[in-house]
Amino acid sequence: MASLARASPPSSIINVHRRALKLLKPPSTCQVGSFPRYRLSNRSGIRCTKSTPWEPSPPVTYALGAGDESNDFLNKPANLFETLSSDGTAEEPSTKSEEQLAQIKTQQEGPKFQFLKWPLWFLGPALLLVTGMVPTLWLPLSSVFLGPNIASLLALIGLDSIYNLGVTLYLLMADSCARSGILPQACNSQPPLAYKFWNMVSAVAGFAVPLVMLGWSQKGLLQPQLPVFSFAILMGPYLLLLSVQFLTELLTWNWQSPVWLVTPVVYETYRVLQLMRGLKLATELNSPVWMLDTIRWLVSCWILILGVQLMSAAWFAGYSARTTQQQKQKSSSADPGSGW
Repeated sequence: MASLARASPPSSIINVHRRALKLLKPPSTCQVGSFPRYRLSNRSGIRCTKSTPWEPSPPVTYALGAGDESNDFLNKPANLFETLSSDGTAEEPSTKSEEQLAQIKTQQEGPKFQFLKWPLWFLGPALLLVTGMVPTLWLPLSSVFLGPNIASLLALIGLDSIYNLGVTLYLLMADSCARSGILPQACNSQPPLAYKFWNMVSAVAGFAVPLVMLGWSQKGLLQPQLPVFSFAILMGPYLLLLSVQFLTELLTWNWQSPVWLVTPVVYETYRVLQLMRGLKLATELNSPVWMLDTIRWLVSCWILILGVQLMSAAWFAGYSARTTQQQKQKSSSADPGSGW
């Protein structure tokens, strides 16, 4: 027991531990698959030339030829706004050339197809005659007016609507004939401000006079009173066509159509016949004297306004002739050798 209790020497314990470590060590054959190790002699000579996406790329330089030092390679401005302005100025000549080609093409095709518009010179006035003059002058009034009822009112409005349809087609044909042979933009025409003012004043006065007379009649200032339905038969088609004329004039002014000078003449000529028909209807309805006098006064005023419109047409013809003469004089003075 004493021999067992005796402690072993420490050197023997160390030897046993070394033997155990040798047994746990892997054999040398396991190192066959290991990669060989190479030692680089000059590590500073190898560098990665591929940059990452977030790193700025270095500027690329191009080698120029022997005679290219004086020329600018890829001559573009550095500023973005300068690039845009230079591109815009480069596109301007092409746009101008396209407009000039379109103008030359229109001028060449204008005389070629001009004969196709010759029938419009006769078809347009024929429409005015058929839709306006024939029903008013040759259609018996008894076939339209059957008494103070709604059917008679609708029949009178229908006659004026037929004429309005003819006027619309006539103005479209006149505009087409005025723009033939040249570019549509070159024929844009704007009426003077005084002309617009005169037309608006005449239209407002044409509206105001019958309505004021009706208001005075309803208040008892004019005796005997005129029923509202009788007034609608006498003045309803007149007021409706006057509003259509005013709207048509506004459209021609806005579109700068050359028919702005013809529009009031066409409507006011028919308005005189319309009011003359109203005089016959007033006798059929036994209208008071003041109503007959009002219609006569309106006929006289619209004939006066029509005369002013015709004088405006004569003035505009003279104005156009003077403007053309002045342009010719300016062109001749700018080019002194053209007269030789």
